[in-house]
Amino acid sequence: MRRVFYVLVMCLASVLSYAQNTSDIYERRYQLITGQVGPAGLGVETVLNAWEKADSTDIRMLMGRFRFYLAKGQTTDVVAKHEKRYLGLSPILSLKDSLGREVYYFQETNYDEECFGLAVKTLDKAIALYPDRLDLRAHKANIYITFEKGSPDMALDYLVSLADEGAARKEDWDFDGQKQDVEFFKDAMQEYCYNFFNIGTPSARNAFLKLSQHLNKLFPDRADFLNNIGSYYLVTENYKNALKCYSKVLKKYPDDLTAIQNCVLASRLMKNPKLEIKYLQMMAEYAPEKDAIAAKARIAGLSRK
Repeated sequence: MRRVFYVLVMCLASVLSYAQNTSDIYERRYQLITGQVGPAGLGVETVLNAWEKADSTDIRMLMGRFRFYLAKGQTTDVVAKHEKRYLGLSPILSLKDSLGREVYYFQETNYDEECFGLAVKTLDKAIALYPDRLDLRAHKANIYITFEKGSPDMALDYLVSLADEGAARKEDWDFDGQKQDVEFFKDAMQEYCYNFFNIGTPSARNAFLKLSQHLNKLFPDRADFLNNIGSYYLVTENYKNALKCYSKVLKKYPDDLTAIQNCVLASRLMKNPKLEIKYLQMMAEYAPEKDAIAAKARIAGLSRK
């Protein structure tokens, strides 16, 4: 019986070794051909199809197919705007129009819906096989944001769901082969909040608020998310609500410079010099030397009025 069991184990090991060796061969072929023709060039799909037959669970193959569909369905356009920023992008160049006004040109990425859907489907398969890979989740959030542009509804829903999963999770995440804890996860969520804010459209700013509110409930120990809510109110000119949010942060973290600086700004926009002096005094106490000196000079100027 032991001999039979040993033979079965050796046969299984041999099959796994063969699959691994075959996958490595296809990975080298894939790298060679994509280096010559790009991720969606002639012959790439043929290699990926053969690779999938050899090992349908290889993450390298799945990511190659994901990149294939994205590249295949991707086009770029140049759009002209009079604003210096568009969907969070910086212009690739600027020119004067016939009236002498500055016109800014931006490169915009678009995706074919069918190819985009296949890319998402491939990524979902990879996530199902490797649920601990946070970098795969990031890929999905990123392509949603790129695809939806100024109206990130799918991206918001996905990130809210991911935040719930991250808050309940006990184990570390895997990100590009490195173990990452919950603090890394919170930092990643904050980056997505920033992305929404930076896009700048009303819909994206609303997504910024909703995601920040949700994260603040899940991770009340982080000042970032409450500061985000204050920043939403600040840019929408609801200065009183902005100050309420920042004050809550400062009650818990009196040296939080983001909250202090934004309180100074809100007070100035409200044209309330007494309130501004209050927060300038906090800046003079907690800010780096250069900013502290500037705060003291501002206090002196306001006190003379």
